[in-house]
Amino acid sequence: MKNIDFDWKPLALAPLLALLVMPFIGSTSSWVTLTVAGLAMGMIIFIIASGLTLVFGLMDVLNFGHGVFIALGAFVAASVLGSMGDYTASGSFWVNLLAVLPAMLVAMLVAGAIGIVFERFIVRPVYGNHLKQILITMGGMIIGEELIKVIWGPLQIPLPLPEGMRGSLLLGDAAIEKYRLFAVLVGLLVFGVLLWILNRTKIGLLIRAGVQDREMVESLGYRIRVLFIGVFIVGSALAGLGGVMWGLYQQSVTPQMGAQVTVLIFIVLIIGGLGSTTGALVGALLVGLMANYTGFLVPKAALFSNIALMMAVLLWRPQGVYALSK
Repeated sequence: MKNIDFDWKPLALAPLLALLVMPFIGSTSSWVTLTVAGLAMGMIIFIIASGLTLVFGLMDVLNFGHGVFIALGAFVAASVLGSMGDYTASGSFWVNLLAVLPAMLVAMLVAGAIGIVFERFIVRPVYGNHLKQILITMGGMIIGEELIKVIWGPLQIPLPLPEGMRGSLLLGDAAIEKYRLFAVLVGLLVFGVLLWILNRTKIGLLIRAGVQDREMVESLGYRIRVLFIGVFIVGSALAGLGGVMWGLYQQSVTPQMGAQVTVLIFIVLIIGGLGSTTGALVGALLVGLMANYTGFLVPKAALFSNIALMMAVLLWRPQGVYALSK
């Protein structure tokens, strides 16, 4: 991956936004509740966007079909959790994890497996041509949505939270939902693992080197194509994981849910700088906080608040907060 000149200014954007909004909320407890909800939403969006960030940053592929893996992961999780009623009905958070974690794992495996097919037959023929990538991957998403309807039906399916993940914890006078805290922890774990793999492992080094000079790496005996296919599989699996988290967040799943989230994902990627994992985290947190604050203060402005946020960030840094250098 291309290197970036790291600075700490963008990391201050989310705390700065939270502090600027605080006086307008009127209540400290409401501010804490909204802030944690925004961070949770942001972390879920980051998990989804991180897969697309990997695919673009390392493979230079604009995958507008990313949404189909989100929906697929959510529907697979709905099926798995539906068959584990004894675990999801328990009031123990830890017993609930015995159902949620397998559901996440199966969703990632299925999304990753479908990702192999998607890369081979849809993405591979259009490597290096962004316009064709946009068109053909959008077509792939439409086909994927129709196949989901064939398997699970066209109607919305409930995906209720397990019993032990419902309810809230009290932090002073502020009520913080258990599931939102869980989402924040999962998002931080995904972010940490991605940074470690890309910056601290041999595989990450080979992938980044292959992006910069593919011929040199292949001359050393490494098969860059295999590594890139692996990147696409991981990106698809992360979308599946994000789909599980988003489905539980919404407590329902629909075949179109991936397409609905795609707009937010690309806003996040543009704010963060296309291909930057850290930038995607910053962008996702800003989007999550903005959506919750605006929905509380000015509900009618909630639909376009993130577009306004993106415009403001791009006026400051036209290539995103952590643009990758060429």
